[in-house]
Amino acid sequence: MSEFVLDFFEGKNLATIEKKKHSYLMIDGHDQADIYILKDGIVKTSIILSDGREFNIMYLKGFDVLSLLKDEIKKVTSASFHIRIESDTAVFYRVNRKLFSKFLSENKELRDYIDAYYRKKLSEAIYRQQLMTMNGKNGAVCAFIYYLVELFGRKVKKGIFIDLQVTNDDIAGFCGVSTRNSVNRILRGLRQQGVITMVYHKILFLDVDYLKKFI
Repeated sequence: MSEFVLDFFEGKNLATIEKKKHSYLMIDGHDQADIYILKDGIVKTSIILSDGREFNIMYLKGFDVLSLLKDEIKKVTSASFHIRIESDTAVFYRVNRKLFSKFLSENKELRDYIDAYYRKKLSEAIYRQQLMTMNGKNGAVCAFIYYLVELFGRKVKKGIFIDLQVTNDDIAGFCGVSTRNSVNRILRGLRQQGVITMVYHKILFLDVDYLKKFI
């Protein structure tokens, strides 16, 4: 379905914007008149809590309607919504909200995609919350890095290589762990057990099956 939606927007000859790695596309309170759509690249979405801590929501890659995720977040929290570019570059469509609404009213297939988008994101959020609350800190980290396999895993001779640099701070923000030191301790334990190793500051899975018990 996403291929159809991508083709739909390509056919509208919409302008694109490009952002570089670790820049921010949008912070809540700005550019509210527009919808942002990730055309190509990898981004990290997060909210900034009232005490200043960052709680990471998910990584997104390829095609995704970013601003609609922000709208759903705002229905349940007043926290600021951040989108940080994680790939070398990321390309976005920027569509006026009124024009986007017009597209929806005129195209049933597009409306069906948006409805399915919300259901999918809700299901994913519930599943991640389940993993975090039922597994404890160690299990939450193990479940999260297994989630990285599905998104960024690439088979190599020794195992599965995660072709994205993910910091301990980021892992802590995804798993609800208070400090990067706690994450470092958990990852060190996994290295000692031969589950993972680090290659150029990226994770290489040597024993993926070990992590499956946490999901």
